[in-house]
Amino acid sequence: MVGPGPGGGAPLENANPLIYRRSGERPVTAREEDDELPDIIDDREIFDLIRSINDPEHPLTLEELNVVEQVRVKVNDAESTVTVEFTPTIPHCSMATLIGLSIKVKLLRSLPERFKLDVHITPGTHVSEHAVNKQLADKERVAAALENSHLLEVVNQCLSARS
Repeated sequence: MVGPGPGGGAPLENANPLIYRRSGERPVTAREEDDELPDIIDDREIFDLIRSINDPEHPLTLEELNVVEQVRVKVNDAESTVTVEFTPTIPHCSMATLIGLSIKVKLLRSLPERFKLDVHITPGTHVSEHAVNKQLADKERVAAALENSHLLEVVNQCLSARS
């Protein structure tokens, strides 16, 4: 761990993360603007929802840190399923559960209730991926975490727009 954390707090685990270029904005198609056609949710729409989530440790988005990528988002609108794999910047990232929770909360708040969400760590990229994935998959643990006012405040900071 190197360097002071945000606000001079605990040291950063990854003081010098690689920063990636943001992908461009998705052009709106005529099909999407046609109110007569059903609005099908696709991989890019989900990626657009989560790409701007703030990293809890750095003043960067999850997209800029390559924690989320469009190729790791899978949507089956007909079966109402969304799967998101995310890749922590380092294998021992202590923020992995918080990042996964932030992704899950953003999707829970944004998508119709019919969708079943699976948010998990990209296989082989974190030393505690099984434990983190188990926590993220447990609806009761997620609900309990969101009842914790401090944790909810941190999640909301990750989801808020940077000024």
